[in-house]
Amino acid sequence: MGYAHECKYWKNKLTLDDLIKDKKWHKMSANSSTSQNIPFEIKRYMKGSEREVEKTGKVGILRLKLEKDSATGNTVIKEQYSRVPLLAQRVMYLEETLPAMAYVYIVSPSGGILQGDRYQIDIKLGNNTFAHVTTQGATRIYKMEKNYASQTININVQEESYFEYIPDQIIPFRNSRFYQEVNLNVHDNATMIYSEVIVPGRVASGEAFEYDICYIKTVGRNQLGKTRFMDVVKLDPKNKNLRAQGILGNFTVVGTTYIVTKESFVQDLQHEIGETIKKFEVKNTISGGTSILPARQGIIIRILGNSAEDVKKIIFHVVGTARKQIVGASFSGTRKA
Repeated sequence: MGYAHECKYWKNKLTLDDLIKDKKWHKMSANSSTSQNIPFEIKRYMKGSEREVEKTGKVGILRLKLEKDSATGNTVIKEQYSRVPLLAQRVMYLEETLPAMAYVYIVSPSGGILQGDRYQIDIKLGNNTFAHVTTQGATRIYKMEKNYASQTININVQEESYFEYIPDQIIPFRNSRFYQEVNLNVHDNATMIYSEVIVPGRVASGEAFEYDICYIKTVGRNQLGKTRFMDVVKLDPKNKNLRAQGILGNFTVVGTTYIVTKESFVQDLQHEIGETIKKFEVKNTISGGTSILPARQGIIIRILGNSAEDVKKIIFHVVGTARKQIVGASFSGTRKA
């Protein structure tokens, strides 16, 4: 499957007329791919008209619909739409203990997010599907002289499905401004694991906490739209000392994982994850903790460390623990070239 500026792919065949009539996939602009609830801390960087960011390559869109294939039982991409610089590679099946699980890699030929970029990722899983989504590499947020960059991620997980979204770390460069809004809509009888890792900058180049702001809001809801939780991570190092006690302290990397699942799994998961964190804390390389989400429908895990690899190692342990308890399968880790 080749990609042009805009790419569509349906496993069920549609005519050209069908594609032309399906205007909802075409009419996308900076306004429609930007959250309408931009916080004032981000808005203050907006100068000029939003039209400035509607140019080719500034509005990246990726929409995926995954369903269970009736013939093979595997999870497949049923519908796909992409607009560069957001693309998705073909599905791979990498797990022997969970052969139906689809592995999907999100890629970007741009190499990073630039000022004025507006990205939107929409992923929907049908009933009884299994999928793991990750990124090709780290999300680099480049230096900005005006405006800001934003990314909206909308995920819908339907009944009896299991979904992991485990991207690589976010690297905010000097003078960058980034806002991300994540909406996790998960059925009461489904499971979603979502993680984020934020590093202090290009540490190898001598940058640490030199970005303007990195603001991430994550909201969890069920299939009826009932809010389960809302969590905000706001890092603005030029206005607040992030190394102060009570914020990051002696650490520089922050990682968060949300597990949204049935209440029956929560207690055992929290105990086992907590014990795993204690073992890593003995080495003094990380500090972390867990909290049960409201209505006991999941867990939030926050990890502090001094390297992305240390934090991701914990996250992989969390994913492995959850996958084993919830679907009875092992996690071999995310494989990347």
